[in-house]
Amino acid sequence: MICALMLSPGILMAEERFDGKWLTTLTCPAKGSTDGYTWQFPSVIENSKLRGERGTAGEPGYLLIEGKISKDGSAKLSATGIVASRQYARGVLAHKGADYNYDIKAHFEDTHGKGARDAGLGIVGRVCTFDFVKQ
Repeated sequence: MICALMLSPGILMAEERFDGKWLTTLTCPAKGSTDGYTWQFPSVIENSKLRGERGTAGEPGYLLIEGKISKDGSAKLSATGIVASRQYARGVLAHKGADYNYDIKAHFEDTHGKGARDAGLGIVGRVCTFDFVKQ
């Protein structure tokens, strides 16, 4: 019992290492006839689980990022959203109001992190990057 109590603060600190408020910057460069863009929005990490939202749920331009961050800082995050404008979206079926989703491979340190969108085959998608800065 005493050993468990002595070890639990270290376990809690490891799980809370990334916890807090973060500023997320998403940058998608122009590709072909599709314009590039940069979005900044708040994210929160609680119990090593990230949740970031941009826009209003259910409306064009909405983006939700969620996922668990491992103790070593690696993370596979999921992004789901709604296309805001055909001007910024790639793909034959991309149009305002269409749903989309993709995975993000990321790595976090104590006060910052970096990630990249999975571009699939790279034919339709584009490499978008994520920067995370703890506030």
